Amino acid sequence: MLDANLKNQLQTYLQNLKRPVELVVSADESKKSQELASLANDIASLSSLVSIKEAQGSRTPAMTVVNPELNTQISFAGLPMGHEFTSLVLALLHTGGHPIKLSDEVIEQIRNLPGKYEFETYVSLTCQNCPDVIQALNMMAAINPNITNVMIDGALFQDEVAERNVMAVPSVYLNGEVFAAGRISIGEILNKLDTGAASRKAEELSQKAPYEVLVVGGGPAGAAAAIYAARKGLRTGVVADKFGGQVSETVGIENFISVKETEGPKLVANLEAHVRDYEVDIMDNQKAVKLASDGLFELELASGAKLRSRTVLLATGARWREMNVPGEKEYRGKGVAYCPHCDGPLFKGKRVAVIGGGNSGIEAAIDLANIVEHVTVLEFDSKLRADDVLQRKAASMGNIHIITQALTTEVTGDGTRVNGLNYTDRATGENHHIALAGIFVQIGLVPNAEWLKGTVELTPHGEIIVDERGQTSIPGVFAAGDVTNSPYKQIIIAMGSGANASLGAFDYLIRHSDDSTETKSTDTKAA
Repeated sequence: MLDANLKNQLQTYLQNLKRPVELVVSADESKKSQELASLANDIASLSSLVSIKEAQGSRTPAMTVVNPELNTQISFAGLPMGHEFTSLVLALLHTGGHPIKLSDEVIEQIRNLPGKYEFETYVSLTCQNCPDVIQALNMMAAINPNITNVMIDGALFQDEVAERNVMAVPSVYLNGEVFAAGRISIGEILNKLDTGAASRKAEELSQKAPYEVLVVGGGPAGAAAAIYAARKGLRTGVVADKFGGQVSETVGIENFISVKETEGPKLVANLEAHVRDYEVDIMDNQKAVKLASDGLFELELASGAKLRSRTVLLATGARWREMNVPGEKEYRGKGVAYCPHCDGPLFKGKRVAVIGGGNSGIEAAIDLANIVEHVTVLEFDSKLRADDVLQRKAASMGNIHIITQALTTEVTGDGTRVNGLNYTDRATGENHHIALAGIFVQIGLVPNAEWLKGTVELTPHGEIIVDERGQTSIPGVFAAGDVTNSPYKQIIIAMGSGANASLGAFDYLIRHSDDSTETKSTDTKAA
């Protein structure tokens, strides 16, 4: 099942095992079952601490990674390859006693959760967001024997997916009930399970000493800003709803100079590792809701926590733009999707639409055409805006139909899932209906700056207006990246603007000295 190179790499990892690991395999005569059995045999051949046991489970094919001593269980229903192979490797390591990269505080919180938690997580093996969720739940399952998680390949277990009406991944169920949809971190999971965690964390954050630079956002702009501030010896904090931002949902990246190609999650991991090389206080899973000033700037978080800083650097990025038509919100996750790589496999052999004829829209159509029966692209303009090379590729595929001057007016469904959409031909005024199983929206981005309306000056499109140093309309408040009025929204440009704004904040600080005792003490610590 595994080639020689992968076996060699895996054997090196398995040398970190400290205790026995048992692979409980549920297989039949199907091709996928035989592939899973072959994978299990390959793994067992690479370490004397790994053994195999056959047992018929509720799902086949499936494999459960068991710690016989602690009775922890991590299951994979399907063949954990693609993006999820890393999840399998980590499950083996964590079950086998390799240290889990979580703080002692978080490990203790997981270990002390009361009750029993049976998680089921539906994924697609091409979903770049799914491994983060699987690995978070698997780490919890490796720590607490009362927590189990099973990864379910939605493309393989289609009857189960249909029965539960799963039309977006990752979809997480807890004890048989819907728990979460989309990317979710360990911190967010714990906040939902441990109801007192959020208030305890808010109290802890509010006690922190003032920062010299407080970065709001953990995407490329925020990461670059934090690194540049820390390198100047400034007391630096980063507040992020989720580290990595929009980049974590990007698959192929081929225009990041000096890196021929990479993937969003890999770039995000490198960004975070780079930031953590410096004395930067990272506060993840925290959403900013208000910015005020009373001598120092005060940033209020959704949890109720309040952070103070001499300067603030806003790098909150952007999110997918919605169509804002009837039915879109009702059927979100029930046929309306925004990530073709994640959710595309759930629509195998079906008819879908892509809304938007820019690069992202045509790229989505090309990717989906290799999975689904037919793709209809609807573009509002009279012509496509995608690069010529993408247009030629789409035209060469026999199952992509492009409609221009199409105004989508409604998403239709049967109450549980999408069954089509209505659109108006802008050239003739005629109304049309297309029968569909899924709709992928790819119409650009919206800046995450609504919470700043009335605080800093924004463009009519809601972007933060900045000058050449990245300063906003408020002295001491800077901004960078996709949330600003920068005309080009690119990763490399966001990083550059983050560095630029951070240097602007440093320049502001050296020109506006603060003689308060509190700030002097933090300056000393930073030095």
